[in-house]
Amino acid sequence: MTARPCRFCGAALEQTFCDLGMSPLSNAFLDAEQLQRMEPFYPLHAYVCGRCFLVQLQEFESPQHIFSEDYAYFSSYSDTWLEHARLYAEQMIGRFGFAAKSQVVEIASNDGYLLQYFRQRDIPVLGIEPASNVAEVAVAKGIPTLTRFFGSETARDLAAKGIRADLLLGNNVLAHVPDLNDFVAGMKVILKPEGVLTMEFPHLQHLIEENQFDTIYHEHFSYFSFLAVQRVFAHHGIELFDVEELPTHGGSLRIYGRHAEQTGGSGERVKALVAREQRLRFGDIETYRTFSRRVKETKRKLLEFLISVQRDGKTVAGYGAPAKGNTLLNYCGIRTDLLEYTVDRSPHKQGKFLPGTHIPIFDPDRIRDTRPDFILILPWNIKEEVISQMAYAREWGAQFVIPIPEVRVMP
Repeated sequence: MTARPCRFCGAALEQTFCDLGMSPLSNAFLDAEQLQRMEPFYPLHAYVCGRCFLVQLQEFESPQHIFSEDYAYFSSYSDTWLEHARLYAEQMIGRFGFAAKSQVVEIASNDGYLLQYFRQRDIPVLGIEPASNVAEVAVAKGIPTLTRFFGSETARDLAAKGIRADLLLGNNVLAHVPDLNDFVAGMKVILKPEGVLTMEFPHLQHLIEENQFDTIYHEHFSYFSFLAVQRVFAHHGIELFDVEELPTHGGSLRIYGRHAEQTGGSGERVKALVAREQRLRFGDIETYRTFSRRVKETKRKLLEFLISVQRDGKTVAGYGAPAKGNTLLNYCGIRTDLLEYTVDRSPHKQGKFLPGTHIPIFDPDRIRDTRPDFILILPWNIKEEVISQMAYAREWGAQFVIPIPEVRVMP
């Protein structure tokens, strides 16, 4: 088999980072009538480039198919994420002085969850969102939204209409782009000469150190260290002058970029993070080769726990239907014999079934009705929010189970 080329530098991909077997698209939720049909599974095999050290998946389904008109993820159903968005808007306005004469553009703006906070301050906004059903929700909120994929062509079209960004942002979109070079090139085009861009994405250091293998799924084409992402943006004439480390999604980075022509150099946080990643040997292929062993051990421990619970005559329900949960359940081979059902606050997921495992999704009230002994929190990155929402389950002695980095039971 011929090695695929790296999506950034073009080198042959020959080194495995993590092979999670075959899995369906993690947001391809099923209706009841689809359960008897053939379901497509694709290799979930992450590679690391031996030249630029970008961790990546091959592209088996196009973004046009993944982010279709019935895309199931709506950002506004997480209180934690809404608060994160509100604080971000306040921070950007306070730091850079954005006002009524500014233009804020968000790539992958989803249902307007973030831009609404700039809009409330009378700052002009534009969302760019390819999933039409999600974009419609944003428009209904009064958020101008272009239903289109972002890349250099979209950027040129907007720039030709006089739309360029004082603040260009994208949260958890950089990983979703198969044509990484075209995407970053487009950012260079649409950013005003003195504009600022920010991107947020899960940090590869946390993925490795905290065994977050469930964040690997087909919608995430790339997984970034700071050294790798710095190299990508520099190639397209964008300097990363600052970086923040965030707790979101199990540990994320928020990078700040500007045109390389705007002199100023990198800040202390950039220098410190570069030094740390160099010390942790993110430029050494051996750093990436040991990850798979920990993944296999986590799988064994989770299965051992669920099987022992069943043998003791106790019950387990799931909370949440996130993409990461579908990676976890499919890789571990967990079906309804070990997890009878899960619940989710989003009405867009309720009444459907998880891809691959066919576990049904209910309204959270189902937990109160069935009183399970354990609640497996699939969106473990917001475990505090979930435990707070479901605190009433302690009335009958239910305990919460966190699967990552390894199985942990919380009273």
